[in-house]
Amino acid sequence: MLLLLFALSPLAALILFVLYRLIIARFFNVLNQLRGPPVSQWFGNHLEHVLNPSVTPRVYELFIQRYGRAVKIRGFFPWDERVLILDPVALSHIMKDTTTYEKPWESRTLITSIIGCGMLSAEGQMHRRQRRVAMPAFSGQNMQTLVDIVFKKGVQLKDVWENMTSGGEAKIDVCQFLSRATFDIIGLAGFDYTFNAIHDETNELFLAYRNAFEVFISQGGPFRTLLSIYLPSINKLFADETVRTVQRSQRVIRRVAGRLIQEKKQKIEAGELSGDPYDGKDLLTLLLKSNASHEVPFEQRLSDEDILHNINTFMFAGSDTSSLSMTWTLLLLAQNPIVQARLRDELLSVASQFPASFSDFSPDQIQSLYNVVSALPLLNNVTRESLRLIPPLHSTLRVATRTDEIPTLHPIRTNDGQDKHSFTIPKNTVVHVSLESFNLDKSVWGDDAWEFNPDRWDKLPQAVQRYPWHYSSLLSFSAGPRACPGLRFALIEIKIFYYIMLTNFVFTEADQITKHNVVLTRPYLSGKFRAGTQCPLLVSPFVRSV
Repeated sequence: MLLLLFALSPLAALILFVLYRLIIARFFNVLNQLRGPPVSQWFGNHLEHVLNPSVTPRVYELFIQRYGRAVKIRGFFPWDERVLILDPVALSHIMKDTTTYEKPWESRTLITSIIGCGMLSAEGQMHRRQRRVAMPAFSGQNMQTLVDIVFKKGVQLKDVWENMTSGGEAKIDVCQFLSRATFDIIGLAGFDYTFNAIHDETNELFLAYRNAFEVFISQGGPFRTLLSIYLPSINKLFADETVRTVQRSQRVIRRVAGRLIQEKKQKIEAGELSGDPYDGKDLLTLLLKSNASHEVPFEQRLSDEDILHNINTFMFAGSDTSSLSMTWTLLLLAQNPIVQARLRDELLSVASQFPASFSDFSPDQIQSLYNVVSALPLLNNVTRESLRLIPPLHSTLRVATRTDEIPTLHPIRTNDGQDKHSFTIPKNTVVHVSLESFNLDKSVWGDDAWEFNPDRWDKLPQAVQRYPWHYSSLLSFSAGPRACPGLRFALIEIKIFYYIMLTNFVFTEADQITKHNVVLTRPYLSGKFRAGTQCPLLVSPFVRSV
């Protein structure tokens, strides 16, 4: 009898826990003060409504009209009550307070299982240590030294596309090629390593990163995703091809990238001993120098493992985001040929100041070109408008580590009929932060907020200027202490590539493209999601008039 009781006790505890979460905790949850859409099924949820970029603009607008700007929604499980934040003051409060609001452990576990515990997944003191060491590498002066790398890779991609369009118009998957180009750039800029992915996709380190990232995107289905988060040991014990792919990739990354870290450390140490300091400009060198600086206390320095994890993070965050931003911009310009022609004319207006052939550019001329191009008004407008309309990161999650009172700009109508300018959020509540919703809010940007209109930036509504966020009143690079540190780097890539591509090619829409939120907002052929990320455009050579 005693053995039976011991056997039944875990099951009884589980049943009591489920009953508590489903009935008692939900009944007394202070989130019940907030209004939100109903759930029609026992295991139904609202995730499709708030994560699918093909419907989210309409969903946000409807939610604001019906429920206000702090909306109670349901996550994966019946007890998973979340808050969707659509209020700017509430958002600012959450994103600034990184002690109270962290990324959920599930998200951090998933990221760490693929690329390690870098700045994307670290929290608390670990994140502050990593950011303190890494930020000097992202200074404006250091970023300027990467202009030459970006320019030369842009020219290489131009040459490939010129060869593909030598017979006239060709259909090119611009997303695939831009991804390979940005991978090349972050390889050189990140740790002075040549992937040569634009021309050849056989480099073992490139394949390791690409395969790991593709698994991160697909995760082999929801069952494997849940296993990797909640039962990682079981997931590894009964590994499928997805798990084995990640393991193989991680072994290659540890071996090759780990060797690069040791080689860089040796060069830095040898330079110090010889009195001729090693002057590498790649992020790894700068990171290692910053980490060894006397300004960083010994106990706060990063281990080689931490350095590797952050290099992996730079590879992931620094390649996909930029390539997707450029892909969406080229698609928008293909859909808006008048804007494309205007932008090309503006870019060509500065071409006469520089050599006719890109191969004749000196390093100083490359830097000068970027300085001139980066200040062009229409290019700035198109860059910001594309990032506003289709931010690479659609949304993010935070979880409250304690009960908190969140202030709001707009009044919150509670279920008991009161209007309040704050609401209480219990400890462990997940907060869904939609970055896209603030970029597309019609009450801020105007009735044409869902349309591509670069000219809006010449005379922004007054409401826009109240929200200075991280970049041009946009949330595309997030906000607060966890905002993207690679903003300057991304803008260098984007603007140089736009100059090179638009002064040499004309882009026309080829197929219907749809948006899907798969870690980042990615393009897919309409009705062909299983075919993977792609954005084919008709590309033809631009012939300059004499």
